[in-house]
Amino acid sequence: MSELALASFAAATDAHLVGEPRSARFAAFKARFDPRAELERLRGLGFRFLARSEPGFPPLLRAIHDPPPGLFLRGEADTALLAGPAVAVVGARACSAYGRQVARSLGRELAAAGLLVVSGLARGIDAEAHRGALEAGGVTVAVLGCGIDRDYPAANRELARQVAASGLVVSEYAPGVEPAPWRFPARNRIVAGLCAASVVVEARERSGALITADFALEEGREVFAVPGEITSALSAGSNALLRLGATPLTCAQDVLESYGLSAPASTAPDLGSLASSVFERVREGAVGADELARTTGLGAGELAAALTELELAGVVREEDGVYRAAS
Repeated sequence: MSELALASFAAATDAHLVGEPRSARFAAFKARFDPRAELERLRGLGFRFLARSEPGFPPLLRAIHDPPPGLFLRGEADTALLAGPAVAVVGARACSAYGRQVARSLGRELAAAGLLVVSGLARGIDAEAHRGALEAGGVTVAVLGCGIDRDYPAANRELARQVAASGLVVSEYAPGVEPAPWRFPARNRIVAGLCAASVVVEARERSGALITADFALEEGREVFAVPGEITSALSAGSNALLRLGATPLTCAQDVLESYGLSAPASTAPDLGSLASSVFERVREGAVGADELARTTGLGAGELAAALTELELAGVVREEDGVYRAAS
């Protein structure tokens, strides 16, 4: 398995390699490398390796111009998962409450319709897309920009565990490889390469999410962008994608149609009359509690009870004192 030797050599030399170098150093490394022993070591650590030459390697990823030698895998899911219909959902780490809500809703709805949600486990949009997919009981794949044994960022360690429980955490980097700034753009080509379409939810002008979009466009894959406020720097990059011809995304169905899928029928929650009136107002747009009290005419106690009912039903979310429809 020469790909495993190449990936192991890259880890040992802190290099990024997609093809075998013509060097005496690599030749010597490969000559003494024992793939069976390394595979056994990986299994002992709870990891697997899927080589680029294996039949189960995802065909869309193999088709990019610089596919990785292989993927290190963490999780119980079958590798066939990576060959199924998948969509990347990416965006800024420092995102708005609106961006987080949209990413989570998209992750939930796309996964519920049967798509694999792929992202990078980063803070912000990536993490919310993973969480949404998990909430729907779907599967999601997290692509790391460091060794397969690392949870980066550490704040998302529990999220990584949840992803691996039903899906996969993957990396082209062997155990022990530290995160480094140059590895994350390389990681983004894998995020885009696994998917027929990529969605940019929210991105600044120089956001790494735009690198994912560029990779997708270079490979002839579809790119969607969620329109954002024209006055917000958080949406400058995603709005620029729209100017360049990305497909505007206004709901999950925009993506599902490109895969020939439909959203599963949803059952309306059984709400009380007060909760229903408050929900109708929240559906019109994000609103604070004071504005809700003014427009609905409800007292503080009645409004608090209605909002609690809506949050428990999963149809309204509160963040920083602002209430928004969950989907």
